Amino acid sequence: MTSPARPHFGKRLRGLCLGLASLCLLAAGGPAKADWPDHPIALIVPFPAGSSPDLLARMVSEPLSQALGQPIIVENKPGAGGNIGTRMAALAKPDGYTMLFTINGPLTTAPTLYKKTLGYDPFVDLAPVTLVATSPNVLAVPGDLNVKDLAQFVSMTRERPGALNYGSVGPGSASQLAMEMFKSQAGLDLVHIPYAGFPQVIGAIIGGDIQAGFMVPAIAMPQTRDGRVKILAVTSLQRSTVLPDVPTMAEQGYPGFEAISWDAVMVPAGTPSVIIERLNSELARIIDSDKIRKQMAVQYFTPAPSSPAELTTRMRDEKARWDKVIEKLNLSLD
Repeated sequence: MTSPARPHFGKRLRGLCLGLASLCLLAAGGPAKADWPDHPIALIVPFPAGSSPDLLARMVSEPLSQALGQPIIVENKPGAGGNIGTRMAALAKPDGYTMLFTINGPLTTAPTLYKKTLGYDPFVDLAPVTLVATSPNVLAVPGDLNVKDLAQFVSMTRERPGALNYGSVGPGSASQLAMEMFKSQAGLDLVHIPYAGFPQVIGAIIGGDIQAGFMVPAIAMPQTRDGRVKILAVTSLQRSTVLPDVPTMAEQGYPGFEAISWDAVMVPAGTPSVIIERLNSELARIIDSDKIRKQMAVQYFTPAPSSPAELTTRMRDEKARWDKVIEKLNLSLD
């Protein structure tokens, strides 16, 4: 005999399933509107106008705006090594109208340097869209420094422990961490001098106030044309396609040495997956275009579009590597 309660139970069960599905959609940022995007999108760059990430962000924002049919408004929100703007993006509404264009520091080293005060977790509060570009750092020294290569620089430094200085853009910055890793591997004693930005660092190298610094090629290479700066190495594992004549740290006796700068696009966690997929697809096409490749090459960047999963893996691997350096330095910026 069929129970009369079953049809009623079936309706309740379907209702419960629909309710659970709705909750899941809400937890994932809700379904994307069919007409997305229907108004301008904010692209937060947590660094000043004119900086490398700002230049790259503006480079891709125009063609992305054309592809999406809406303006992409670049908003510079600098401060705290990129952490302020990154936190703003992480806390934004996950509706597809806020994006983040940032370098690796706020995503990989900041969580360890600012364990108490960061205010966001890049692995929880942000969702990856794509890697955009990579660039090796270069080791720059004064043009009149009496060294021809990395080996001579190491010998000079060892002969004068504590007498030579290096510059960075501040404690915990990629430029400081790269040099500290080099110091550890080479057994060097160099004094750290922090500066407000790379223009000040390169100026100090030219002026002889410091004797070395790691930085992106876009800052250092223009100063090599008149001999004011020498480049001793790049920090990629293999020679850079944009600097093929510069030897790597690895091939000069420091195997495994890698300190890459990269830029990526993220969105607030919970942004609908269909929006992330659309952004990934459009950006991959843009980054791979001949026009953008040529523009990036001028800035010594190599286009490197990726899947969201590949970007997540890169973030986790790099965080694990730099955590060891930070812990060895016992460095905290809280």
